[in-house]
Amino acid sequence: MTGKAPRAVRLDPQPPEAAGDGAIRDANIAILPESEPFDAVEPAAVPVVRRRFSWGTVFVAGLSGFLTLAVGVWVENTVTALMMQNPALGYAALVCAGFAALALLVMLARVLSDILRERKVEALRLRATAVLAGGSTDEAKTIAGELKALYASRPETAKGRAALDEALPQLFAARDVLAIAERSLMAPLDSAAQAQIAQAARRVSLVTAVSPRALVDIVFVLVACARLLRAIAGIYAGRPGALGLLRLARQVLGHLVVTGGIAAGDAVIQQVVGQGLAARLSAKLGEGVLNGLLTARIGLAALAVCRPLPFVEARPPSLSDVAGDLSGWRGAGSES
Repeated sequence: MTGKAPRAVRLDPQPPEAAGDGAIRDANIAILPESEPFDAVEPAAVPVVRRRFSWGTVFVAGLSGFLTLAVGVWVENTVTALMMQNPALGYAALVCAGFAALALLVMLARVLSDILRERKVEALRLRATAVLAGGSTDEAKTIAGELKALYASRPETAKGRAALDEALPQLFAARDVLAIAERSLMAPLDSAAQAQIAQAARRVSLVTAVSPRALVDIVFVLVACARLLRAIAGIYAGRPGALGLLRLARQVLGHLVVTGGIAAGDAVIQQVVGQGLAARLSAKLGEGVLNGLLTARIGLAALAVCRPLPFVEARPPSLSDVAGDLSGWRGAGSES
């Protein structure tokens, strides 16, 4: 065979020439640029939700003002009448009214302090959640500093505050900062809160199991839940007053409805149906266990509401962590 010399073959045709207007033209094809205003598109403005006018607020404000004026006029008339009858009685009434006004101002100051403290804890938790979603290390360190200042007067957090001060200069990630803050400051408080929940659940379960009246059960469960809410709030953010307790109860109820209602039902069904031998033997004992489990669920919701940090590395406590021993003594009661 006779060898042939190698030769180069062009596989692609000559590239098309670009015209001055940006169009690419070939012999039979013309590609025209399509102008799409990508740069001119602006993101849609986020609508600002404004609070609507509320007649309920007007009613409360008007009624409060009317009652204040009525009480003031009544006090003035009473003191004036006593002064006309006997000046000593008038001065005594005036002193009593002064002490009552002073006590009212102190109570209002405490209520305002409780509300501000609860809002501070809530804002701290929301900021920490935002930092975990994508915040900077400086923001995380600021939150850790505010958390340390919040518990500066707690002796049980002294060791954790010292460990946090030592670890902060060596941390360069926001999640690591919050994780160390949680491990140093939240761990002892979480343990105390879970102990309070477990104790309240056992107490409610035992008392409602042996009480003879349903009315006694209802009253005791309400009182025990109120004491539990106040105890958990005292562990994390300070013991609230009457109005603060009502506000906390509303937040806990909202938390149960929004995030925990279905989970609570599933957990209660698993506890009662899955290990419900004692409930089959004694309906009253089963009611006591169910009341204890519901009390524990309320306590867990209060823990989630009062905790100033979201759970970073720690596992959120479950119903079995705080009320698992209820099934233990339930089983012991069935064997007996």
